[in-house]
Amino acid sequence: MRRSPDAAPLAPAPLEADEVVLVDERGRPCGTAPRDGVHGRETPRHLAFSCHVIDASGQVLVTRRSLAKRSWPGVWTNAFCGHPRPGESVVAAAVRRGVEELGLELSRPPRVVLPDFTYRAVDDAGTQENELCPVLLATVAGDGPELAPDPSEVAAWRWVAPGDLAAAVQAAPWAFSPWSVAQLEELARDA
Repeated sequence: MRRSPDAAPLAPAPLEADEVVLVDERGRPCGTAPRDGVHGRETPRHLAFSCHVIDASGQVLVTRRSLAKRSWPGVWTNAFCGHPRPGESVVAAAVRRGVEELGLELSRPPRVVLPDFTYRAVDDAGTQENELCPVLLATVAGDGPELAPDPSEVAAWRWVAPGDLAAAVQAAPWAFSPWSVAQLEELARDA
């Protein structure tokens, strides 16, 4: 297991420029809303994505959400998540967010592995997630490349063996985001 080094922060993307795509129960776009106001006690269903990243040696990247995050601060999760902007594909959004959140430039586009993943969850502060959240998988060259995470998004990161991650999630699911726990279960079933 490798620990994240101190890294220079990246400039955060302006929140006011971000809009999320609202979706109906069938996953069809039905409007937009500002990203900075969409997550609350009654969150409308919207489009998001989760990206899992594996290095050349098969290790999986996990990140710990910043303590400043509005929802699920400080929990461990998959490599990164985000929201496609109106007119942006899920894959393009993942490529963009890899750079913005982790300083990770993907040499190959990630592939969608769970296109219909959806979940609803409420954290301890009452903030609700309600997302149609396709799951992507990206493979990076080399063994655990260095990252330059945005500290407003990521508090820490690790490259871990898949078996170690599975054991940690099984032993302490409450220490991980609910979406990553559910996604890892589905990915294991499909493997």
